[in-house]
Amino acid sequence: MTRRWTEANDFRRIEGKWMRGNPLTRRSALGRARDLIDAFAAATPARFAIMIFAGLVFLFTLLLGLPISNRTPGFTPLVDAFFTAVSTICVTGLSTVDMATYWSPFGHAVIFIGVQIGAVGVLTLASILGLVISRRLGLRQRLMAASDSNSSRIQRGPVSEGQAVRLGEIGGLLVTVALSMLIIEVVIALLLFPRVLPESNGLLDALWISSSFAVMSFTNTGFILVPDGLAPFATDPWFLTVIMLSVFLGAIGFPVIYALSKNLRKPKRWSLHVKLTLVTTLALFVLGALAFFVLEFTNPRTFGSMDFGQRSLQALFLSMMTRSGGFSTIDIAELNGSSLLIGDMLMFVGGGAASTAGGIKVTTLAILFLAAFAEARGNQSMEAFDRRIPSDVLRLAVSVVLWGATTVATACILVLQLTDAPLDFVLFDVISAFATSGLSTGLTQSAPDSAAYVIAATMFLGRVGTVTLAAALAASTRRQLFTRAEERPIVG
Repeated sequence: MTRRWTEANDFRRIEGKWMRGNPLTRRSALGRARDLIDAFAAATPARFAIMIFAGLVFLFTLLLGLPISNRTPGFTPLVDAFFTAVSTICVTGLSTVDMATYWSPFGHAVIFIGVQIGAVGVLTLASILGLVISRRLGLRQRLMAASDSNSSRIQRGPVSEGQAVRLGEIGGLLVTVALSMLIIEVVIALLLFPRVLPESNGLLDALWISSSFAVMSFTNTGFILVPDGLAPFATDPWFLTVIMLSVFLGAIGFPVIYALSKNLRKPKRWSLHVKLTLVTTLALFVLGALAFFVLEFTNPRTFGSMDFGQRSLQALFLSMMTRSGGFSTIDIAELNGSSLLIGDMLMFVGGGAASTAGGIKVTTLAILFLAAFAEARGNQSMEAFDRRIPSDVLRLAVSVVLWGATTVATACILVLQLTDAPLDFVLFDVISAFATSGLSTGLTQSAPDSAAYVIAATMFLGRVGTVTLAAALAASTRRQLFTRAEERPIVG
């Protein structure tokens, strides 16, 4: 005799317990909501990332708008609270107020927490929390974290595992993200502490100053939360070198840090992504420093009155800050127009993929140059470090540059229409917002509210990522079951 099972008699294992009935009807409302959120995050991580970013901006706007968050009586004006919230979550560093004197200790604490959240990425943070709570990393959490570490995963469909971090290594990457942030920021703070102590008002003040610079440099935010700023350390080689090192570590990206932590002494085992990121970052750093050194050599308002050693140090520091660091020892508005243009180009490129830096990313620039070299040599495919790069990576790189340039151009037109500022200042601050750099000519702080909202939107688009935004709009990869006739247009 066959026993007939019905849905009411169907026992299922749910969260470690055997339960009877349909799990969707037995689960609590909170459990069903969590399942829906997990399913949505796994299916469309791009839209999920945008929603979480927007939610965090809304939350931090509310927190920074409270009277307890500022030192002036009453609520914070909406434009200042909103702009600071966006700049905090997007780890940009631009501001409409004096960050050191306007915000209260509570406001500084909110900003301090916000930049840490924004630096690791929303999807990565969600996966870390899931790992801590459940003590295991499920497939959905792995896919979410992988979407932060590799933009190719933001659309549905197959993705090659020959990338910087494979799906099976996501658990190790998450541990690396959490530990590297903690260890690097603590080490940087300890290295800065001896230089900060003589310029501070005691041990606790020195600890706060060194910690704030450590966090703001590694996260590539560039907020200065102390009244004197960089002025006491503007010519200190040790202090500036440590800040540059911190910005560099934050800008190369967590996948690169993870790879180096595993095979630091075995370069042959480094992936192509790691090699391209390090080579391109160092090349831009050196070339940018040389350009600033030459172009500002005779400018008395910047490097012209310094000796050779200080000129070299300041040129190196400015070049590294355009990676997305945001700190500056000089008045950016006093740079020559040619130097501002160099800064525009360096900021637009930004740092490494899945890093705390912004921009189109150094690997995108490397792919474009490799494609140009391959075309000049008549090669059928792009190659680097004895590896062949598929053509779909080039299409993604072109898309990133096109969307990035469109965002910057649109924002520049709007800001020019809303202000009377010169084009070179507008272009610099808009690119700084898009690339989440934080360097400014002073335009952002003096801009009207309407222009501030435009710059805030540019920061959001730059941090969320143009490819992520495009994928969120597309929702999924469209399958085409036919091929049209081929015809070549005239190019060039």
